[in-house]
Parts: sequence; C-alpha cells; structure tokens
Amino acid sequence: MLVALISLNSCNKAEKKSDAYGNFEAIEVTVSAQATGQLLQLQIEEGQHYSKDVPLGIIDTTDMHLKRLQAISQYTAVLSKLATINAQAEAQEQQLQNLAIDKERINKLFVAGAATQKQRDDIDGAFALAKKQLAATLAQKQNVAAEAEVVQTQKDQVTELIRKCYITQPIDGIVLTKFAESGEVVTFGKPLYKVADLSTLDLKAYISGYQLIDFALGQEVEVVIDKSAAEEKVLKGKVSWIASNAEFTPKIIQTKEERVDLVYAMKVKVKNDGSLKIGMPGEIRIIH
Repeated sequence: MLVALISLNSCNKAEKKSDAYGNFEAIEVTVSAQATGQLLQLQIEEGQHYSKDVPLGIIDTTDMHLKRLQAISQYTAVLSKLATINAQAEAQEQQLQNLAIDKERINKLFVAGAATQKQRDDIDGAFALAKKQLAATLAQKQNVAAEAEVVQTQKDQVTELIRKCYITQPIDGIVLTKFAESGEVVTFGKPLYKVADLSTLDLKAYISGYQLIDFALGQEVEVVIDKSAAEEKVLKGKVSWIASNAEFTPKIIQTKEERVDLVYAMKVKVKNDGSLKIGMPGEIRIIH
C-alpha cells in the first residue's frame, strides 16, 4: 500500500512535524469454498465481528453423506469377513498344536518300535497340510486387513470432504466484504467473504536512509491521526518491521524533502481503539 499524501492543515500540526507518513493496513483473509455444491447457508453480515472457529455456513453435503454411508457399510462387511477368517485361523492353530502333540507321540512310539512307518508318514502329512492351511488363512487375513484399511481410508477421505463443507471463521475478526449468498452454487476455491482482525492495525510508512538510525524494532513511537480539521489524536505504537532492503520512492510521497531515490518501508503496530480504519492516513513521530 502506497503512502498517502497528507497535508498539515492545522496550527497544532504545524507546531510539531512528523517523522514519517503512511496508511493503516490489516492482514486480510479471504475465506474460500473448499467444496463444490449449493451454498445452503452463509450467516454473515458485513461489518460484524465473529470469533474464531464459529460455524458460519454450509455447502450441500448430501452426495458425500451417501458416499460415507456406503463406505461405512463396506467397512462393516470387511470387518465381518475378517472376524470369520480370525475364527478360522484360531481353529487351525489349535488343530496344528494337536497334530504337533500327536506327531511327537508317534515319533516316540516309532523309535520304541510301537508304531509303524505308515503311521509316522500319515501324521507328518497331516501336520504339513495343517501348516499350509494355516499359512493360506493368514495370507487371506492379511489381504482382507489391507482391504479394510483401504475402505477405512476412503471413509476418512469422505469424512474430511464433509468437514470442508462446513464454513468456519478462520480468525477473530470483522467481515469486510461478502462475495456469495445462500442458495448460490459455488465451486472449490470460490471466494465467499473477506475478513480482517482490526483489533490491531499496522501503519505502513516509508523513511529515507538517513532516518534509519532513528528507528529500531520494538521502539515506541507516537502515531497521529486527524481528529478534526484543527485537531489531531495521538496514539501509542511500536515499530514491528523495518525493511532490510531499500526500494524506489513510491509515486505518491508526502513532502518534497522526502522525495529521495530510495526509501525503506516500515510498519508500526497500533492498538485500535475503534478510531482506526483500513486505508486511513497516519503520521509517525519519534518520542524524544
């Protein structure tokens, strides 16, 4: 924002010259739609203050709600399948343990000559088959578990899309401009309204290189605004930023002696008592 031309038009102002001149600005946030659909509700009014995270509107969620119900149904079905596989795996593990006991017993009998080679071969075959069946079941369980994870991710994605249909205030601030109305069809990224925190404003001004020595970060200064044609109002401010690099003088500059080739931008943070507005001109005076 360029520095406005300010004339000293009162006797009071002529007595004390300001050190820098500028305009007030605030960080403006444009709230945009994060979904596509009909704007069912947008309960905001320009000039009104709304607290952070307060719900202010909603975009139609019908289609996404149905998709979420479908995903929940699929997830429930997969979990049911997984429960069946778990029960099957438990039964096979128990069967394998029983066969392991029988296998050990027959091997001892075979060594003692009380069991035949066929009995030994039969138990070895049964044990190997049970082991393969359990491995196949566990592999199936792993596949179904991966399927459940995919469906869960899909459900979470739809849930997140639904959440983005709810429009909430991003900061504590005042609505500056409203761009959409209830009933309109909005698309992803469409601006809905613009908001700014006006509790504290920045007075952006430009100073010449030889003035740099007079300002420092955190320094308290006087900020002067017009109260009337003959009166001025003095507020306290604090230097919050000074540009590290010079830039060419803006086209609109305050006084003739300040029309130098290069200037440095700076910002003074001022607590707003209600009298400050975005774009309003202001002056900076060093406190001696």
